[in-house]
Amino acid sequence: MRKRLYIGTSIPSFYYEVRESAEMIARRDWTRAWWETRYEYELLTSDAVFYELERGDFPGKFQALDLLSGVPVVEVVDEIADIVQAYTGRHVMPADPLGDAFHLALASFHKGDFLLTWNCQNLANPNKFGHIRIVNNSLGLFVPELVTPYQLLEETR
Repeated sequence: MRKRLYIGTSIPSFYYEVRESAEMIARRDWTRAWWETRYEYELLTSDAVFYELERGDFPGKFQALDLLSGVPVVEVVDEIADIVQAYTGRHVMPADPLGDAFHLALASFHKGDFLLTWNCQNLANPNKFGHIRIVNNSLGLFVPELVTPYQLLEETR
């Protein structure tokens, strides 16, 4: 059975990254290399990802939106608002209700094995994993692994 993977906004953005610093090129290349392995996973995303991409003003915006065409969009149910409130109220995630807490809530509620992101400040941040696990366990939620494409590529080697 394939593992479920929620794709965050930064993944299609970095697929079409044009900045030329070594870090940005590496992230773009790792994202593209991981994308070639995507068939190993059951992909999920959300309307929030499409909304954030549509709002953005960056080169490759329309290609980034197209990259996700065909990826199933998870349903936003009433419980998501309560989960977001728990994350922000317990200071696990920033207070923006449609930001990182929203993506984490969707991935957790829909039992994503992974939340794939390049957001290492708030999501793929090892210093937050324990706190997220505690909150999700207290809410009876699944705890997704918060990972970058690089980490998933390393797992397959």
